[in-house]
Amino acid sequence: MYAIELDKVTKKYKDVTAVDSLSFKVEKGKCVSILGVNGAGKTTSIKMMCGIIKPDSGSIRVMGYDTVNERNKVGSVIGVSPQETAVAQNLTVRENLEFIAGIYNKKDADINSVIEKLGLGEVEKKRAGKLSGGYQRRLSIAMAIVTEPEVLFLDEPTLGLDVIARRELLRFIEKLKGRHTVVLTTHYLEEASILSDVTAVMAKGRLKAFGTTDEIIKMSGKETFEEAFIALAGGEDLK
Repeated sequence: MYAIELDKVTKKYKDVTAVDSLSFKVEKGKCVSILGVNGAGKTTSIKMMCGIIKPDSGSIRVMGYDTVNERNKVGSVIGVSPQETAVAQNLTVRENLEFIAGIYNKKDADINSVIEKLGLGEVEKKRAGKLSGGYQRRLSIAMAIVTEPEVLFLDEPTLGLDVIARRELLRFIEKLKGRHTVVLTTHYLEEASILSDVTAVMAKGRLKAFGTTDEIIKMSGKETFEEAFIALAGGEDLK
């Protein structure tokens, strides 16, 4: 079963085409990384898949639900950790998680388990606004998974983290695969290589390549994934 299906999705902002006829499918339980330089259309694509913004044309289905006509149903099966850490600064870590669980009417949410999995135990009583950047990112992801979503969207989850915090978070994200379908945007090629079952490379709103790391390298005719990405992100077409 496909957890996510995009068919010729296009989004324009006035005269600028942010996403241009984007099509791909992601199998349930898999992790897909969306790669591209700034302005490639990654975040716009994520927002359309989440039902936050509507495409101008084309269709998107998440767990079989149309993101435009069945937006509420889409919202019930997804969790989102946005690029800008979305936490309530004046609430504690635990209160943030309780708040999200309440919004989704998840009275049986295992908040203790989520706190333990993300290593938030020692700060669970601290106000979110007093946390380090690394802990705020962990809390943001905890808030995305506390409702046990079928599809998890992580937009630049390791942005601004130090090396140790980043490594710990990558290990946790890797454990989410299989239990959740994970959609990840990142600027770090090694993250895509480590975490992803498939990778989508975007440039100027268009899909330039879609497949495993090895498949993308082979299609590009380059020697390494970095070389393949540079060629594709720069707008070169595969021969």
